[in-house]
Amino acid sequence: MQKTGDQQLLKRINRSVLLRLLKQQPGLSRAKLSEQSGLTKSTVSALVRELISEQWLSEANATVAAQGKGRPSMPLRINTQTRVLVGVEIAVESVRAVCVDLDGQVLAQEQAPLSDMQPSKVCAQAAQLVAQLCLYIDAKRLLLSGVGVCLPGAIAGDSGVVHFAPNLGWRGVPFLSLISEAFAQVGVSASSIHLQNDADAAALGEYEFSSDDNDGPLIFVNCNVGVGAGIVLNDRLFTGAVGTAGEIGHTILQVDGPRCSCGRKGCAETYIGSRAIAGQNGAQAGSEARAASIEQAGCYLGVLIQNLDVTFNPRVVVVGGKSCISYPNLLAIAIKNVAAYAQSAGVPAPQLRTARYGLWAAAVGGAALVWHRFLRPIPVV
Repeated sequence: MQKTGDQQLLKRINRSVLLRLLKQQPGLSRAKLSEQSGLTKSTVSALVRELISEQWLSEANATVAAQGKGRPSMPLRINTQTRVLVGVEIAVESVRAVCVDLDGQVLAQEQAPLSDMQPSKVCAQAAQLVAQLCLYIDAKRLLLSGVGVCLPGAIAGDSGVVHFAPNLGWRGVPFLSLISEAFAQVGVSASSIHLQNDADAAALGEYEFSSDDNDGPLIFVNCNVGVGAGIVLNDRLFTGAVGTAGEIGHTILQVDGPRCSCGRKGCAETYIGSRAIAGQNGAQAGSEARAASIEQAGCYLGVLIQNLDVTFNPRVVVVGGKSCISYPNLLAIAIKNVAAYAQSAGVPAPQLRTARYGLWAAAVGGAALVWHRFLRPIPVV
């Protein structure tokens, strides 16, 4: 029997329950936390004392009158003034790093073109950006709670191996060990590094840092060089058996279509990826040809979204990435097509909107991944 391990896990779960309650309902007292969590008052008091000491929580200056007899209670809140999170996105063409507070407010950010696709060089470049953010964090006397790193590929959460990242040219890369070594050189602890696919991370950013969307299901469609989807179901990421759930860029939209980076033909990426659209437009393409290719890409994006809708029935679909920013009409065309499909079937169309953080959605999502792991210590499904 591993009583010590079990007790530590139980403690982490109980802490996360209190953090989630206060995230959803700021200002709860210890008594209310005990009532809503089902934990004993003594357990809540001990955990709250610990969380305040670690600066996860803060007490309000004003008191709240107690119901019936008893002393007034002290309202508790998530401490957004001290603890911060760092997220890193390794994209095909650039590296982005961002520092946010526990509410998702961006405090500082760094960005650079990707200088080399060799995994160790990529990790070293990412570490340098994090080092710049750490200077800011230290200067402001903030506490770094962890770093979330995301990239366009399938990552095994237990081993940290990137199984497949076609647009980076990676297969079987021991990414966790490489990034841990690079981060150690800039003073970031390996125990505080979390890895995730970029679309999954972006979905978490929308989910954890928005009070409107945290009753899910939520799907984030990421249209960059590659195309992927992050899926939040039942308050958790749905990643599949080996971490490849949501690889919608490699679903086939046309039999024997253009060759994709993955080796297949007719993948969604070959129609709505940023390079694909730019290639269809061509450097000398006229306005009519450009509009026609964007119209086609928007139609394909609409097909992709309606397929996700009938498969997962999400409450909201968020669409982001370079394609949507470079071609603003893309989403409008997709929305029109999704509405037409819904009308034909006599069903309501899903709610669609753009990413709150724009091109920084995945990087902010990396930071949200850290917060998500504190709030839900049980592994993703």
